[in-house]
Formats: sequence, structure tokens, C-alpha cells
Amino acid sequence: MEFPRLLAIPLNYMPLAAIERATGMLFQRVLKEHPDLFERLGEHKAKRFAFLPGDLPLAFIVEPARPAICVIRKSAMQSAVDASVEGPFFMLLALLEGRCDADALFFSRDLSITGDMEAMLAMRNALDDADIDLPRDLSALAGPLAPVFGKLAEGIRRRALADEVSAWN
Repeated sequence: MEFPRLLAIPLNYMPLAAIERATGMLFQRVLKEHPDLFERLGEHKAKRFAFLPGDLPLAFIVEPARPAICVIRKSAMQSAVDASVEGPFFMLLALLEGRCDADALFFSRDLSITGDMEAMLAMRNALDDADIDLPRDLSALAGPLAPVFGKLAEGIRRRALADEVSAWN
């Protein structure tokens, strides 16, 4: 499932500070739930990773050593990164959760990986081991509406992944 174009268009005009603040809150929540997420990166922890959703005008730069996430517009992306992965937004989220076979997606050319392949492989292994479940991990941000938010997010994930990726065996 591709991110709906009508929802992606406003991202071109929204202030980056607002997008980065929301993304930062989600990133910090995931780190709170998985504090050792980046420990498996070893020597690659000091590297910078770019996640480039092909259906969004944004790039997400992750720096595990700090740990921090930065959001920039792809059109302005000039910062050097050590490794990057590009694919549809929902597919990148599925990779974050370890819900799809990254090797199969790479070889079918649904994903494009550039830069330090060893670093990206270390990142993939770290994410696979983290047992991230975004609806579960992020629903706590909704306070008393957490159960509703969790069910809604689970439904969106199910629809987004229905035809896009195969599950790990």
C-alpha cells in the first residue's frame, strides 16, 4: 500500500519543526520501550542512517550514537549519511517492526539500499531483534485512548501490509 498522495501533499507545506517534533516523540517512545535497540550495531553505532520513503517528500536521518532522529525534506537533502534505504513508507515501517523479509524486498528491487551495506545489515539485525510493535509501543502516547488508538493503528498496519510484504518464516 502506498501512502495516500492526498495526505502526502500537505507534508510539502507543513513546518518541518512540527513534523520533527512529532517524529521525535515517537522515536523517543520506541527508545523507551526498547532501550538497547542500537546496542547491537557495535562499530556501526556512530554511523548515520537515512530512511527515505519513496511516497513521501521527507527523509528521516537516524543517529544511533546520540540517539537522535532528524527530519528533512528530500529536496534539501545534502547531509552525508553512511547508509540509506529507500522504499514505500509502509514498507519501511514493516522493516522497522521486522515484519517483512528485507532480503527478498532488496532482491525484488522494492527496496533500494545505498552506502555502507554492512552498517545497514547491522541496523536490520538490530531492528529484527528489538521486537518493535508500533501500535503497541506507541499507543501509550494516547493516554486513556490507548486501546482505541492501538486497534486503529493495528487495522491500518494490517491493510497496509496485506499485499505488500511477506511475513518472516
